[in-house]
Amino acid sequence: MVTHNKRLLAGLLLWYVVLSLWTAYEPTDRQFWMLSSILPGLLVLVLVGTHRYVPLSPASYVLITMFLSLHTIGVRYTYAGVPAGAWLEYAVPLGRNQYDRIVHFCFGFLLTYPIEELFRLTVPLRGWLLYYLPVMTVLGLSGLWEIIESWVARMVHPELGITYLGSQGDVWDAQKDMAAALYGALLCVGLLLLYRRPRPRFSRSVAHSPR
Repeated sequence: MVTHNKRLLAGLLLWYVVLSLWTAYEPTDRQFWMLSSILPGLLVLVLVGTHRYVPLSPASYVLITMFLSLHTIGVRYTYAGVPAGAWLEYAVPLGRNQYDRIVHFCFGFLLTYPIEELFRLTVPLRGWLLYYLPVMTVLGLSGLWEIIESWVARMVHPELGITYLGSQGDVWDAQKDMAAALYGALLCVGLLLLYRRPRPRFSRSVAHSPR
């Protein structure tokens, strides 16, 4: 089992490295790609450095990799120009490329379980706090990301402006992105509660009673 997990983690890391190298080859906006790849790269380094001390489950590493993959594809094209979002906009007239909104939703949906597992491994939480804190963490991190985006757009590379923010002319874009992450987190918590709910137990006599 240990060998299998190591192979899985090595495979996930290899996938992310290869995907990152692919996106680094002639991205739509190289400055945007570099700025948007810093935090995900740091996250990967932290996961690699801590997996022996705070080992998450294979499921958590898979979920994290899925989110990082979606984000990496987004910075390859810039979020407003991802072809998959353009195809969705063509099929369903939504008024804009919705790929960034999908990724924010996936931020909540895919990362809530790893965060919940991290709390279980490091903090003796029980009851409703085990579900409340991951949702609030996702919401806080989503808000922090929006703040960092605004800092970069205004101070580091103001010429990127709308490209980096990806608001596509929507003045409520930041709030909608945070709401999407919140909805994803709530859906994940709902599924966890549904999966972990107590199952009814029938007595042996009832289970084997003649019909």
